[in-house]
Amino acid sequence: MLIEKVLNNNVIIAKDEKDRELIVMGKGLAFKKKSGDHVSKSKIDKIYQLTNQDTSLQFQELLADLPIEYLEISDGIIDYAKEKTGRKLNDRIYISLTDHIHTAIERVKNGVVIKNVLLWDIKRFFSDEFEIGLRAIERVKNKYGVELSEDEAGFIALHIVNAQRDTEDPGNMYEMTRVMQEITNIVKYYFKIAFDENSVYFYRFTTHLKFFSYRLIAKKQYIDETDEDLLEMIKMKYKNAYSCVNRIEQFLYENYDYMISNDEKLYLTIHIARLVAKNS
Repeated sequence: MLIEKVLNNNVIIAKDEKDRELIVMGKGLAFKKKSGDHVSKSKIDKIYQLTNQDTSLQFQELLADLPIEYLEISDGIIDYAKEKTGRKLNDRIYISLTDHIHTAIERVKNGVVIKNVLLWDIKRFFSDEFEIGLRAIERVKNKYGVELSEDEAGFIALHIVNAQRDTEDPGNMYEMTRVMQEITNIVKYYFKIAFDENSVYFYRFTTHLKFFSYRLIAKKQYIDETDEDLLEMIKMKYKNAYSCVNRIEQFLYENYDYMISNDEKLYLTIHIARLVAKNS
């Protein structure tokens, strides 16, 4: 492995035997090294191969400016997030999360506080990702002695959710959360019940809403494959839940110009019926 470019004493750009560009990290890895030198494998801590060229260049710029410790923290959080969610994450998470953690720490040091207006909804709808955020602020405290608030755990959770959705626009996340809140409120007021938000049924319902809301914001729909007889059977079995779905359909069409497919109606009806049955 040969050095292509030295970013700082700890980070280099290298080419492997297959001529693939790699970002290689390790303490003192590039000390007194230059382009064309061989990389000492014993000093390598982490290797990144980012497939998107723009993302790779932005990552290089970030690593050239920030101490290596910030990437080490975010890298550990990202590995934990992948394990916790069982999902792949967009490469941009290495940039967005590392930069966010650095900025958040600097804000606290300077006495700047930013409230997360979506914190309550993040806790409700993205509980797994929020737990990752809590783990992240714990790591920051252990490493730097800086206490980040739950607001920051919520912001970190949104970075994780964004990376799962393969989107570069954090605004999408706010729209998704709003849609989830609106649908949940329709169900709550339609049936006049309060949900047990710690129940497995609420968790399954909100998990389905995550993907449903993402499709709505992205203007994507399921390709209808639902058998008409099956849908009719569900309509008869869960009349009230299906009626509630019709209310949701009307609301989404009027406010988002989005038509719910039969597949989506079917799954929403089943989830709502189970949720209501366990909270009645």
